[in-house]
This record gives sequence, C-alpha cells and structure tokens, in this order.
Amino acid sequence: MGKTIGILTSGGDCAGLNATLRAATLRAAQSGCTLVGIRNGTLGLMSRPPEVERMEPARCDAQMLRLGGTILGTTNKGNPFRYPQPDGSFADRTGEIAEAYRALGLDALIGIGGDGSLEILRRIAQIHGLNLVGIPKTIDNDVALTEAAIGHSTAVATATEALDRLQPTAASHSRVMVLEVMGRDAGHIAIASGIAGGADVVLIPEIPWRLAPVVRHIERVRASGRNFALIVVAEAIADEDGHQILQDDAQGRRRYGGVGHHVAAAISDATGAETRVTVLGHVQRGGSPDARDRLLGAAFGVHAVELVLAGRFDRMVAWWNRRVIDVPLAKVAHRSRTVDPHGPLVATARGLGICLGD
Repeated sequence: MGKTIGILTSGGDCAGLNATLRAATLRAAQSGCTLVGIRNGTLGLMSRPPEVERMEPARCDAQMLRLGGTILGTTNKGNPFRYPQPDGSFADRTGEIAEAYRALGLDALIGIGGDGSLEILRRIAQIHGLNLVGIPKTIDNDVALTEAAIGHSTAVATATEALDRLQPTAASHSRVMVLEVMGRDAGHIAIASGIAGGADVVLIPEIPWRLAPVVRHIERVRASGRNFALIVVAEAIADEDGHQILQDDAQGRRRYGGVGHHVAAAISDATGAETRVTVLGHVQRGGSPDARDRLLGAAFGVHAVELVLAGRFDRMVAWWNRRVIDVPLAKVAHRSRTVDPHGPLVATARGLGICLGD
C-alpha cells in the first residue's frame, strides 16, 4: 500500500515553493503515494478539522512552476510551543499538531521552511514521534549545511534588476542611490546582487563598516569622472556604534528597517551628495521564480519524497557541490550560514574594487 504523506510550507513565502509542491506531488503519485497538502503551515494542523487538501497531479501543470508564493498558504507567526491565547496567556499546542498528524493517517510529514520553521518542526517531531523530512527555503539563504535554499536566487535576481533600474536615474541626476535589501542576519542577497549589479559599495552584517572608508570610496568615484554611485545595504547592518536599527511593526514587534535611510543621511552629510533610498522589502519574496529556483524546488521535492519512501527521517534535503544530498536535521537546528568574510564572494567583491566599508 502507498504511503500517505503530508506537506506544508512554513515561515515567509518565497519564489519556488509551488515548484517544490508540484515536484513532490508528481513523485508521490508516481510511487503510488497520497500527498496531503496542509494549509497555512502548522495552523492548518491546529485547526479542527485540520485544513488540508489532496495534492492531485492533474493540477500540477507547467503553469504551477511559474507561480510565486505558495498555493497552500503559510504562516510566520504563532510558535505552537508558545501559542498566544485570547486571554493574553500562552499555550503549548504541539500536541494538537501530533493529534492531527495521526488523525489524517500520515506516514510522514514534509516541512518546507527556513531555519526557524525547521527547528520548530523538528522539536515537534522529536517530542511527539512524527516522521519528518525538511526542505530548506528562504530568500536569506542562511540555512546551515546547504549551499542554496529555495527563493534565494529569485531574490538576488530581483535586487540585481533594481540596481539595473536605479543606475540610469542615478546617472541622470548625479545621485548616490542606496538600495536596502532583506536577508535578516545574513548578507547573502546584498553581496550577490551588489556584485551582479555593479554596486560601488556593499555593506553586510558580517563585516563591520565605518563611514570614513565609504566616503573616501565615493570621493574616488567622483574623482574618476563618474557622477553617481550605487550602494547596497543589508537590512541587518548596525550603525557605526554597533547598534542595530529597528522599527516597530503593526503588532508592536521589533523588526529590521530603516538602515538604508541612516546610511544615505550619513553619506549626504559627509559628502554633500544628493542621495535617494529604495527599500525593496517584500518585493524580493514575490513574483515568478527564476530558472534556478524552479530547478532547485523540483530537485528538492523529488528527493524529499524519496527519503520518505526509503524510511529515512529526521533529514533535510540540501544542495552541495552541484548535487542534491540530505543531511541530519539535528545538525541544521540552532545554526545558520552567514557570509564568510574570507569566502569567494567577498574576495570577488574586493577584487572588483567594491568597498565593503572596512
């Protein structure tokens, strides 16, 4: 008899999730398994009845590859270990998730998420005896033990396109253009798009920056006869005193935001240059996935189902040295993969003459 496999997307959305769902659906059907899609991440398993839908191969045509977001929906709030209650208290609702897993007759669960989501899912699986396989997705590309996560490539392409569009207007008005990109505590999007988009300055959280080297670099650009400069800043960089710049969201939570304006103001004050700031924000998550994210999603979705068929659980699929592999989820939890200050991208940026602020 074929297995019944659950699949969900958790955490922030990104491009390539639907390509992953499509691949898992087609591979499961090929092996005689039933794939059950769980709506809205763990929230779908906490609902009664659980919010699910059968993933049918008939709906998984090529158009699904091109869709951004996730057809199952997702959530990046409400930790089920400490879920907020109406009276202001918190409750552990992970038992409800395990109960739904068993009520649905699942033989395994495939969780598609970033490092935070995968850590939570693994804790639930370990405590309640669930069979779990993880798939890494995050535009930040900070999941440990994989060179690539779903969504990162499209985010870099989006940031690069933004630089392509900012360059002509920067030149037309003799301006310094500052592009603030996402990435949480990692500078992968910033360094990759900065190189690809011809930035003059790239500031990432892994390399502390100072204003003076940035100002000197902009002055050298001016002295060379060029009337504009492009600067990429990762949202998590601190100010020169080491203080991170945060903003309150609508729910009163502290989030990264505003560092682009801080950098632009500091440069304007120091150089007299006219500066403008573009904050890409969630534009980096949306849109149709590029070819690499479609390929990665397809490879990850297929391999995740094959791990279930082989009975190999508590694993995460990964991309390493141009191959799809799988690694222990235990080695992924509580770790992140940030930009190596001595790695090839940083070396490339320095070799191109890009200022990194140090």
